[in-house]
Parts: sequence; structure tokens; C-alpha cells
Amino acid sequence: MGNLFKIAIRNLLRYKRRTLLTASLITVGVVFVLVFIAVAGSFKNMMIGQITDSMIGHLQVHRKGYVASIETLPLNLNIKGGAIAKLEGILNEQPEIEAWSPRIKFGGMFSNFTETSSIRLTAIDPEREFKTAPLLPLRVTEGGKELKPGNILIPELLSRGMKVKTGDSVVIVATNADGSVNGKQFIVAGIMESATGPGGRDGYIHLDDAREILRMEGQQVSEFAIRLKDFGKLHKFNAKLEGLLSKELNQQNKPLFELHTWEKLSPFFNIARMIDMMTFFIKIMLIAIVLISIMNVMIMAVYERIREIGTIAAIGTLPGKILSMFVIEGFCMGIAGAVIGNIVGIALVFILNMLKISYDFGQQQGLLLQARVNPADILMISITVIIVSVIASLQPAFKASRMEPIKALRHV
Repeated sequence: MGNLFKIAIRNLLRYKRRTLLTASLITVGVVFVLVFIAVAGSFKNMMIGQITDSMIGHLQVHRKGYVASIETLPLNLNIKGGAIAKLEGILNEQPEIEAWSPRIKFGGMFSNFTETSSIRLTAIDPEREFKTAPLLPLRVTEGGKELKPGNILIPELLSRGMKVKTGDSVVIVATNADGSVNGKQFIVAGIMESATGPGGRDGYIHLDDAREILRMEGQQVSEFAIRLKDFGKLHKFNAKLEGLLSKELNQQNKPLFELHTWEKLSPFFNIARMIDMMTFFIKIMLIAIVLISIMNVMIMAVYERIREIGTIAAIGTLPGKILSMFVIEGFCMGIAGAVIGNIVGIALVFILNMLKISYDFGQQQGLLLQARVNPADILMISITVIIVSVIASLQPAFKASRMEPIKALRHV
């Protein structure tokens, strides 16, 4: 086997220009894929971080059936009384959880005493919420970031449309679960950017205020938002917590809670999937580049060395060894292209990070591009290139091994 490698490398060095061109094409493909994966992964992680850390959280727990009716924000499907205590007990026992926050969600009417418009309100415990969604305070563009009972954070849409400023008095009118209407006066503490676009109508108030407006008897919560210590373990912990929650049953002996990751709650997950799909097609392009490059050079190598193949076959070289010799040539080119491509790709990613390219995303301004090369991606790209190189070499190698020595020696 060692001799076959020496012969393969010698043959590649005999045609330096062609070998260099082929290795260069493979290298360019590897570099392009590696840099694209690193940069696209940076944007994807930033987007996910913005959505989860400024609004949704990593996971959410609701009463069974709530999410199916979430557009209407049904108050009759809130988690109540003993169920809240059970859920809090389960969450407090999980070492993977960094923070969790109870929320009450409901729709209401927003009035500045002159005009009235609709608003979607999320009632929170500020201390818990800012730990669960740490980027939420950054969405406040005017006014204070604190939220005390009697204060409200309103979206920019209502602030501009109804000419409401911080410090103004407004009224929130809402219908409770029994159908009765109640209202409460608030002071605008801050103006917020919407996490879902300029048309957002989401405001925030204190939990105590929501219970007063909705005339709630006892403890009620619409959802529990959860933040994990390690986001990479999201799906593993989701399966664990789902198993624990499935043991909690209602009076009809059916599951009391339902658990959802951010992926099932946000339409932005489709954008993340699109990035993954683009990455997949870029990898397909890499495979095509390697396949065509290796196959082309190996076909030319077989054609130019027909007499040489006939000679080594005539002196008794077995077809299997001839086939192995050409496959090893493709294998060596694949390794060379993958190694050089990975080195150049890592260097380019390092240079991009050194240039400190900045951009704005959501509530965060002047973010620096932080492209990262995942060792798993390097391994996957390298293995793909080497396997495709070997596959591309098989057809020319098989053709060379099947040549009849007499006909090959007569070839001009």
C-alpha cells in the first residue's frame, strides 16, 4: 500500500499544472463553504438570540389547549391555583434552568382620553422577566426601563399614532373571563420598539395591575417563559421537561400542561430554516465542484497514460492494484484540497473578525460580526470532500483496470 501511495503522489507531481488547478478548485470550494457556514451561522445565532432573549424565551409552558387558541389570548385557559404551585415546583428543581417568568396575556383597548385603539398586553414580574428575557429592556427607546405597578410600556405604533409621550396618563379597558368590563389608569413609563416589526401592538404592564383589571380571583398565569443556562441543550431538556409535565393530569385524567420551544412559537424559525437550506445547497455546490474537478483530471490521466497502464499490466500488475493506484490519486487530491481549504477558510474567518465589521439587528446597534468555525463543520466538509474525491475516481480507475495490455501498448 505504501508503494501505491508513492506511485500515486509521483504521478500527481508529474502533471503539476493540472494537479495544481484541480487542487485549487477544490480549495476554493472548501473555503467558500466554510466561510459561508461561519458567517451565516453568526447571523442565524444572532437572530435567534434576539427573538428568544427579547420576547419569547427559550421555552414556554401553557395550559393544554392554550397555544391552539393563542390568537384570541383566552383568559379561560390560564393556569390557575394549585397547577401554578406544581409547575413552579417542577421548574425550581431543574438545574438546567437559568430563569423563568410568569406572564398574563390579554387584549384590551388603549385610550389617551381623545382616541382609542386596540393593544395586546403582557403582564410581567419585572425582576423575573428581565432575567428570562435579558434583551427586553433594550427595546425601550424612550423613558425608563423599570416597570412599577401603575406604569405601562407602550409600543411605538401607538405612541406615534396617538401622540402619546412618556409621563402621559392613559386608560386600559379590558374584558375579564366572565365578560365584565373594567378599566384602569396608567402612566406611560416608556416607549418600546416592537420585536415583530413596525406594526407591533404589544405593551407591558405589571402582574399586579393585570390581576386588578381582569378582577382575577386567586393566582392565574397565561404562560411560563423559561431561559436555559445552555441553549445548545434546548431539545434535550425539552424532552426531559415534557416527560415530567406529562405526569401532571387534570380531573379528566388528561395532560394539564403543554410545552413548546421557541421554534414552535415564532415565525422567525422559518427564516432560520431557510438559512439551513441555503447552507445545504452550498454544500451540494461543493460536492459538484469536487466531483467534476476530480473526475475530469482522472479521465485525462487515464487517457494520457494508456501505454503506461498497458506496460504495468503486461508485467503482471493485478487489476485491483491498478484501480487502487488511480483511486489513491483522487484520494490524495481530496485530502490536499480539504486541508489547504480548511486552513485558508479559517484564516479568512479570522481576518473577517479582525476587521470588526458591524451591523444593526433588532434592538442592538453596532453589533460586531463574530463568525465562528465549528470543528464539526470542518470535519464534515473534509470527510465529504475526501469521499466525493474517491467516488469521482472510481469510474476512471475502473476503466484503467479493465484495459487489455496488448491494446493499451498499441495505443498512440
